[in-house]
Amino acid sequence: MIKIKRKTKRYLVILGLAAVIIILAIVIVRGVSGLIRPSVDTSAGLEYIQEQEAGDVTEIESKISLLEQQDSPEDGEDDRSVREKFGGAVVIGDSVTNGFTVYDVLNASSVISKIGVHLYETDELIAQAKEISPGTIFLALGRNDLAATEGDVDEFISQYTEVLNKIAEEVPDANIFVNSIFPVQESAIEEDPYLAYISDYNTALKELCDSKSIAFIDNTDLVEDRYFEQDGQHFIADFYPIWAEHMAEVAAL
Repeated sequence: MIKIKRKTKRYLVILGLAAVIIILAIVIVRGVSGLIRPSVDTSAGLEYIQEQEAGDVTEIESKISLLEQQDSPEDGEDDRSVREKFGGAVVIGDSVTNGFTVYDVLNASSVISKIGVHLYETDELIAQAKEISPGTIFLALGRNDLAATEGDVDEFISQYTEVLNKIAEEVPDANIFVNSIFPVQESAIEEDPYLAYISDYNTALKELCDSKSIAFIDNTDLVEDRYFEQDGQHFIADFYPIWAEHMAEVAAL
C-alpha cells in the first residue's frame, strides 16, 4: 500500500508539472502571435479617403474656411493700433489737426498741419503730402475760412474746390476724404459770430464732395461738450482717438 501511494503521488506531481508547462506554452504562443499578427485591415478607411478626394471641392473649401474663421479673432476684431491703421495715410489740417501730434495720437508722418491755415494757403501742405505720397489723404480744413470768407459760402466752396483739384493733380493716386468742420460751443460763437455758419458751410461742402464722388466724413455726432478745451473750439486729448478711429472706419483703413 505504501508503494501504491508513493506512485500515485509521483503521478500527480508529474500531471501538475505537465499542466503548468502546457499553460506556459499557451501564454507564450498567444504572445508571439500577437506580435506577428497582421496589421488591422485599413481598406475601408482608404476607400473613404478616396471617396472624399473625389468629392465636391467647394464643400471641402467651405470646411477649411470655417476652420479659419474659428482661428481668427472673435467678431473680426481689429487689434491694430490707430497708428498702424494710419500707416499709409495723412491728415491735412489746421490747429485742430495739430492735436494729433501734440497729444501723440498719430505718428508725425501721418499729420501735416499749420496753425491758422486758410484754404488759399495750403500749397505748402499739399507739397509735403506729395513728398510722402500717401495712399489716403484726410482733409480737415475750413474752420478758419468762415471769417475769411465773411460767410460767403460760394467763395468758400470755390476755394475748397481749388484745394481738391490741386491734390488730385499733385497726388493723383491718393484716396481723398473730407472731414466736416467741427461744431463749436456758444462761447466761441460769441467771440467769432461767423462760426454760427458752420452748419451751412458743411451742407455746401458735402454737396461739393458728392459732385466729385469724394467721401464726406460727418463728425458732428462725435463732438460732446466734455471734449472741448476752454476756448470752446479745440479739443482735449481724449477726443483724438475717437476722431481717428472714425476716419479709419469710414476709409476702411
